[in-house]
Amino acid sequence: MSKLMKQFANFRVRKRILALADAFIVVVAGLFANFVLPLVATPVDRMDLLAFFFLSVLLCFSGLLFFGAYNRLWRYLNRSDFLCCVKGVLAGLLATHVFFYFVAGVLHWQFALLQAAIACFGVCLFRYMFRNAFVSLVATGHLEAMKKRTMIIGAGNATKLLLDEIKFSSKDAANGVETSPAAQINPVCLIDDDRYKIGKPFEGVLVAGGTSDIPKIAKLEKIEQILFAIPSCPPKDRQAILDHCGKTGLPVKVLPFVGSLLDTSNVGNGTTSFVTQLRDIKVEDLLGRDPIKFDNKDIRAYIENKVCMVTGGGGSIGSELVRQIAKYNPKQIIIVDIYENNAYDIQQELVMEYGKSLNLVTLIASVRDYFRMNKIFKKYRPEVIFHAAAHKHVPLMENNPMEAIKNNVIGTFNVATLAMFHNVKKFVMISTDKAVNPTNVMGASKRCCEMIVRFMSMQKDSKTEFVVTRFGNVLGSNGSVIPLFKRQIEQGKPVTVTHPDIIRYFMTIPEAVSLVLEAASIAHGGEIFVLDMGQPVKIVTLAENLIRMYGKVPYKDVQIKFTGLRPGEKIKEELLMNEEGLQKTKNKLIFIGKQIDIDTSKFINDLWKLKSAASENDDEVAIRTLHEIVPTFITPDEFNNPILKQNASKNSEEKSSDGVQKELYNNQTISKEG
Repeated sequence: MSKLMKQFANFRVRKRILALADAFIVVVAGLFANFVLPLVATPVDRMDLLAFFFLSVLLCFSGLLFFGAYNRLWRYLNRSDFLCCVKGVLAGLLATHVFFYFVAGVLHWQFALLQAAIACFGVCLFRYMFRNAFVSLVATGHLEAMKKRTMIIGAGNATKLLLDEIKFSSKDAANGVETSPAAQINPVCLIDDDRYKIGKPFEGVLVAGGTSDIPKIAKLEKIEQILFAIPSCPPKDRQAILDHCGKTGLPVKVLPFVGSLLDTSNVGNGTTSFVTQLRDIKVEDLLGRDPIKFDNKDIRAYIENKVCMVTGGGGSIGSELVRQIAKYNPKQIIIVDIYENNAYDIQQELVMEYGKSLNLVTLIASVRDYFRMNKIFKKYRPEVIFHAAAHKHVPLMENNPMEAIKNNVIGTFNVATLAMFHNVKKFVMISTDKAVNPTNVMGASKRCCEMIVRFMSMQKDSKTEFVVTRFGNVLGSNGSVIPLFKRQIEQGKPVTVTHPDIIRYFMTIPEAVSLVLEAASIAHGGEIFVLDMGQPVKIVTLAENLIRMYGKVPYKDVQIKFTGLRPGEKIKEELLMNEEGLQKTKNKLIFIGKQIDIDTSKFINDLWKLKSAASENDDEVAIRTLHEIVPTFITPDEFNNPILKQNASKNSEEKSSDGVQKELYNNQTISKEG
């Protein structure tokens, strides 16, 4: 069909078709005229008729060619074009009859008039029909060319709705109605692991195989895109299927989770689009767990009509905290940030969203400045504080340890102390998994911050509930690997991964912030909240999946370059220290870790010593003191080397096992051949 369309679209081919059609019409017009001629006159002799047909075809073609009948764009046929056809036919037939009159002395004028009338009508009618057929076929060809050969994963209700919409949209497109995205989908095959469905048509489309066959079938069927249409698929299965899809190097779109789908009851009647809900794969689709859900009622009850302060309110976590707090009708939101650009961005976003209905205050201030922060506390009287201000970039803080100590440790001590002095109801500190058995200054400083919060919660005269929330890496946050990987892929550069064995826990920014808010709503003081983040993810696997999401092949289209562990970097992160147990909460994915008691007098003396060393910018004393405060603070080599040796031993055993299996297989093969 496609080859025929290409030939038909060729202008020279169309001219030849028209010329043959014109010759046929002129001959048929002569035959018909001669057939009815006995009713009014003597018919033309058969021999004269044959000679007449030959000459009339030749001269009519010349006449049509002379008047430009074959140079017209028949898509835009108008009255003048029909007139050219009439002139060409009349000129050709007139020349034919004049020639016969002078050569043979015969003039069949009744025959001439009848043939001319029929021939002119036939030539014009054919062109009119030809034009309509051409436009229709070209339109169909364009629609077919626009359609992408598509593989759909799943043969269930979601796919049925999807195919119904594609059918309706294709009909609308054929009738000239404005097309929807569904009209651009050509469902070539379906994939489903139900063995009773494989090999059978589902809604007119063949179920070609199971999910393990995706790469093979995609190649055989010349698939151009894949649609993942199993919104209820368990996260681990979803991850495995998307891994198979990633091996094809094709763009993949997915339907969101069931709870995120819009009402689909009207799909097919034009009121609701199912196809528009398809979206590109997000990295969180590959995490292998469900999106974490939180109790919004508890959060609303806690936030509503409260004055909420967010330090570091312009950062990745801080700005999302502000966005989510704004939804729960707070009395006032106070954004505190030292970086004016970020603070301005979130301020303008909220002004556009809420206008004057949101009582928003944006302050440029540093948590290091105790006296400035004290004035803010006195003026605005915050009731809930979310402390997100921190330096978080590990290698940068290794090179600038004093800044990590001043901003993270001293800043947290300032805000926490002021919260207690001003009787703030709740203080929620945002920590990181890097605080567990830290191998770098940033992690150690955050562990020290956790200890500060614990120290404050142990003060008997305090009316403030002090809470810590601890979670892993946040997808898409400033300084995370995902934005870096995306920039490298988009710029055609190799993706840089520090080590092939490095693994991390991941969560989304909204999940992290929802954890913080729920912790604030259910905490009573002294707790450390930890999120069950599922299985850790290999960074190299994350990089490979991200490359595939761009429709490229890892190590072929985009190289992955291993640059070596950075200063202070751990090969893997942990969420709990050895001493910390876990206690369940009503949210099955949130746990309370038991805080470790500290010697308050020793801790405050060491903290004062650390503060003095930081104020004098004495790196050596400050880091030594940080080691004393955080006894689990060790060097990267102490932590990484045993794990790397264990991984190397494991890899060696796997290779050895593979070699034995291959040898056994070869021996069996030789034995069979023998």
